[in-house]
Amino acid sequence: MPDRVHAILVVRPEGRTPTANHLQRTLSALAAQTRRVDALTIVLCGSDAELTRLAAGSGAEGVITAPAGTSFATATALATPRLTGDTVWLLAQDTAPDPDALERLAGALELSPPVVVAAPKLVDWDDRDVIRSLGVSMNRYGGTVDLVAGELDQGQRDRSSDVLGADVRGLLVRRDAWTALGGLDAALGGADEGLDLGVRARLGARLVAVVPAARVAVAGDGVAAMARGRRRARRRAFATRTAQLHRRLVYAPAPAVPLHWLSFLPLALWRTFVHLVTKVPHRVLPEWGATLLVMARPAAVARARRRIRAVRSVGWSRIAPLRVSRAEMRVRWQGDVGDPDAPVRSELKFFVGGGAWAVLGALAVSVALFAPLLAWPVLGGGALAPLRANVAQLWQDAAWGQRPLGLDAIGPADPFSALVALVGTLSPGDPSRAFVVLWVLALPLAVLGGWFAATRVTESSLLRIVAAIAWALAPTFVAALVEGRPAGVLAHLLLPWLFSAASVAHRSWAPAGAASVLLVAVLACAPSLAPAAVVLWCAALVVVALVAGRGIARVVWLVIPSAVIFAPLVWTQVRAGNAWGLLADPGVPFAGAEVSPDPIGRALLAAGFPTSDPGGWASLLGHPVWWVGLLVAPLAVLAVLSVLTARWITASGLIVITVAGLATAFAAVGVAVSFDDSAVAVPIWAGSGLSLAWVGLVGAAVVALDAGIPDRVRALRPIGALAAVLALAVAVAPALTAQLADGATQRSVLTNGPVSTLPAFVAAEGRGSLAIGTLVLDPRDDGLRVEVVWGGSATLSGQSTVDATRTSADDQQRELAALAADLVSPSTDDVVSRLAERGIGFVLLSSAPSAQNDVVLGDRLSAATSLDQRDLLDPVGATSRGDLWRVNTDVIPRAPLDDHRATLQRLVALGSLGVLVIALLLAVPTTASRRIARRTPRIVGPTPGGSR
Repeated sequence: MPDRVHAILVVRPEGRTPTANHLQRTLSALAAQTRRVDALTIVLCGSDAELTRLAAGSGAEGVITAPAGTSFATATALATPRLTGDTVWLLAQDTAPDPDALERLAGALELSPPVVVAAPKLVDWDDRDVIRSLGVSMNRYGGTVDLVAGELDQGQRDRSSDVLGADVRGLLVRRDAWTALGGLDAALGGADEGLDLGVRARLGARLVAVVPAARVAVAGDGVAAMARGRRRARRRAFATRTAQLHRRLVYAPAPAVPLHWLSFLPLALWRTFVHLVTKVPHRVLPEWGATLLVMARPAAVARARRRIRAVRSVGWSRIAPLRVSRAEMRVRWQGDVGDPDAPVRSELKFFVGGGAWAVLGALAVSVALFAPLLAWPVLGGGALAPLRANVAQLWQDAAWGQRPLGLDAIGPADPFSALVALVGTLSPGDPSRAFVVLWVLALPLAVLGGWFAATRVTESSLLRIVAAIAWALAPTFVAALVEGRPAGVLAHLLLPWLFSAASVAHRSWAPAGAASVLLVAVLACAPSLAPAAVVLWCAALVVVALVAGRGIARVVWLVIPSAVIFAPLVWTQVRAGNAWGLLADPGVPFAGAEVSPDPIGRALLAAGFPTSDPGGWASLLGHPVWWVGLLVAPLAVLAVLSVLTARWITASGLIVITVAGLATAFAAVGVAVSFDDSAVAVPIWAGSGLSLAWVGLVGAAVVALDAGIPDRVRALRPIGALAAVLALAVAVAPALTAQLADGATQRSVLTNGPVSTLPAFVAAEGRGSLAIGTLVLDPRDDGLRVEVVWGGSATLSGQSTVDATRTSADDQQRELAALAADLVSPSTDDVVSRLAERGIGFVLLSSAPSAQNDVVLGDRLSAATSLDQRDLLDPVGATSRGDLWRVNTDVIPRAPLDDHRATLQRLVALGSLGVLVIALLLAVPTTASRRIARRTPRIVGPTPGGSR
């Protein structure tokens, strides 16, 4: 047995438990050793009065004080000059050895002289039957692998001895080896110190052994321990990655060191994607921090390599057998260990439960109602407009930069334009046809979304189908289809998926990532839902903080992509003093048959109808139909009764969603923040708020049918469900069948086309480029309307709420008005040349309306005469869109963005794409995320006899 043992005890306040409590237990354990230490040196790092008192009464031969941030490696280096024994015992304030621990460790060193490092079995501080660490190795990439951790100690590991390294806590090291190896490497950052010491010992032809019979209890919050707990996950990740990268440079052959160093930044980028896909985003910042730190410390790498050269006497082949092989790592990863009592997710039952049949049935109904639309190349009417001719132009409309409407408007695109571009990309050969197909598939898509949203509320296959049908028959959805509101249709189709993902966003990163992307899409279609979304998000934060605090970061993330993507639009509108314009509906401004803000209109809103013609019954029967609102009563009554069931917590949450949606609709009705091309104020579409309310209403009704009906009268469940669905079907039947009416009784605004809002000649010229503009002149009763359209048509993706909500003219609009005035009035000024310098190649005098007064007719004839007299204008002739002239001088194409604006465009694009890529990577399901999902119930909220 070695003659003298010198213990180094490092103390630094860490963790929540008072350090003095741990230190007192550790000192008591040292005093109780059957083989007493011969000398004790205590290093106090940032001590207090109590720690100083305990150290003074410990009988230590010396007490060294050091700054509070001193690492374990640095602290042991401070004590090394005071060593007097043959061995060094490395301890921290939270390492309490069993009475015979030192005796067994010292015996291991005496029995086998090649062994220079003896490691104890580390057990839990409070439960000594749990193994915390017993040997450490590394994989082929240098990553640390705990050989044993978290196992119940039943003696199954007591035969382990020869290892590559071990946890640094409790190590007993021969003093000569400690000196030769140079102690611990402070550049490791507090991680892998015992592993690195073992690797260097192995390269010096020495051995490291674990002594399972020697047990040391560890609390895990001392200076030598890795930071424990979820709140310290970033700190732990930073230390671990720093140590791994540092060791990679230290262990690599000299010629490979520069190559490794150069690979660190690309590797950090790749691992960032991996961390996001594997749902550990908290490791991203530590990854980059560790990478930059290691790259900036070549001197530390050089010192560590010199230490290895000083002791190395064998090759790296001696290390290879002790590494963990790929096969062993695969076995570790495949182990699906978990809580056997955790809930197991039920089967989805989409096919066997009738969900697929419901979707197919909705598809058959939709084909019967909307099949004639498939013969149309472009869907027109209402708020619909053609799309660009190719996908590249679609995405150009969706980017920050030159807007396709206006003289030289530059600014942000509405996020809705990106959604339109995404839909149009699904039909790259003919993007406009994508919306034709969307209208035909809208009903089955609504049923599909409603069915999956219902899986968060009920396990009953019948009630899931009922919820899906009720969602597809929502009066606001049917009204959006009939009135040609693409933003309203898309918002209604996306909301159930948002509910399905957001309701479980606190559980894991996969649904949180998906919900954040869906929230961007929903707000892009319905900006008026932003206040309600913020209110519901704040409520979710409070609930998760009280019930499941571990998911707060995921809930916080939900709004970050939306904030980043809407930031350019918010900045532009706020700078223009038009913050209310942020609530404007995107796309073509369209004032349909919205309800009025009077008591009758608000009553219709409360019943779920966003138009003054509820369900199309008024236009069908020709007289007021107050009774239609009563058809929604069965669903509303069920929703109210849901709070009286055993699942009242879930029902209350759904009622909150309903109230938020109704409040949005009531606040929006009659409020106009945008204008159409006739300068008519366009109210905000209240149907978006009603769609949100419908989510909660249908969900609460399903809860009532699911949990509010006793088993002894369960026959009432299908009866109540059927009554509610039939009442809804009757309520919307006229509107749903409006497209089938003949020409004399046409009740739908949907039309065939137009393919372009400009003459075919201009559409053909502008099909391949957006650099040539068309000046559109439109004489009206209140004056001359003037607009510049770039490319072959004004498009759905090219609309801008910044322009539609403008309340005062800017310099460009004044210049445009001056150009138009000079153009249509007798003038010697060469105004056509000014048009050519601005990139305008065509002038269109719009067709006169069928009922025009003499003043407008005179203005139009005067304008046509003035245009005919321009030498630099060649008349193309009369078209279906009006009279067209072509500029016959050299037209200077629209100037591209200058360097400053091009840089800004790239920054906006990178910011938007970056946050979306992060969200999508988080949303990608992995094996681990699916495993977590399988252990959580599909239904949200507490259930009788179940769990959350």
